[in-house]
Amino acid sequence: MVVETRYLELDSKGENHIIDLTPRIMRELEKTKVTNGIMTVFVPGSTGAVTTLEYEPGLIRDLPSALERIAPKNIYYAHDETWHDGNGHSHVRASLIGPSLTIPFVDRKLLLGTWQQVVFLELDIRPRRRKIVLQIIGE
Repeated sequence: MVVETRYLELDSKGENHIIDLTPRIMRELEKTKVTNGIMTVFVPGSTGAVTTLEYEPGLIRDLPSALERIAPKNIYYAHDETWHDGNGHSHVRASLIGPSLTIPFVDRKLLLGTWQQVVFLELDIRPRRRKIVLQIIGE
C-alpha cells in the first residue's frame, strides 16, 4: 500500500464562496503513482467544509439559502460571546457539512457521478487563504 499526501492552496472570497475542486483534484491524482484506491479531501479549520454537489448556478445559490434556513446568521450563538467575531453560524454550518470526504478511484479516475463535483465551501465571514489536504491511499 502507498500513501501520498498533496496540498491545494486557494483564496476564498468569504462567506458562501463555493469552489469547484474537481479539476485540481483530478490533476493531482493523475500525477500520483497510485493507480487504484481512495482519496481523502480534508480542509483544516473549523469554518470551511467539503462536500459534493452538481456545480451549477442554481445549486450555488440554493446551498447558501438552505444553510441560512438551517443555521441563520441573525440568531444568538454563544460562540460570538467567546470571541466576538460574529461567525458562530459559520462554525455550526461547517460542523453540519463536515471537513472531509473520501472518494474511491480506479485507474487514476475518481468514481464520481456524471453531475457530481467535489467542492469547498467557505463558511467564514471573511476571505481566507485555505490549504486543502489530499491524502491518496492505494496501490
